[in-house]
Amino acid sequence: MDENELSRIVIGLAIEVHSALGPGLLESAYKECLYYKILKAGLFVEKEKIMPLIFDEVKLDCGYRIDILVEHKLVLELKSIEAFNEIHLAQTLTYMKLGNYKLGLLMNFNVIRLKDGLKRVVNGL
Repeated sequence: MDENELSRIVIGLAIEVHSALGPGLLESAYKECLYYKILKAGLFVEKEKIMPLIFDEVKLDCGYRIDILVEHKLVLELKSIEAFNEIHLAQTLTYMKLGNYKLGLLMNFNVIRLKDGLKRVVNGL
C-alpha cells in the first residue's frame, strides 16, 4: 500500500475520531483515539516514534518524536490549536526529512470540520 492509499484510510479514521469527540480536547486525547483506530484497522502504527538527529555522523537523541507513524511511511503530526502557522508545517517537514519519509499529514482537531484542519505535506527528498 502506498502513501496516498494510507493517507485516505487514515483521514477516514481521523474523521471518525473527530466526529465522535468533536473539537476542544487536548491533542493527547485525539492521538490515543486515532492510534487505537489505526491499530484496529490492522495497520502497523507507532506512537511517539523517536527521531534521532544525525550531526557530523553522530546520532543524537534530541527528544524529537513523531506523533504517529503509519506503516513505516506516513507521518502524522497532530494538533489541537486555534490555527496552523508556519512552524507547524516546518516541524512536520523536519520529521519527514530526518526519517526520509515522503508524505505527512498535519491534522488540527480543534476545528468544526476536520477537513478544514488537514494539511498534506510532501517531502521533495
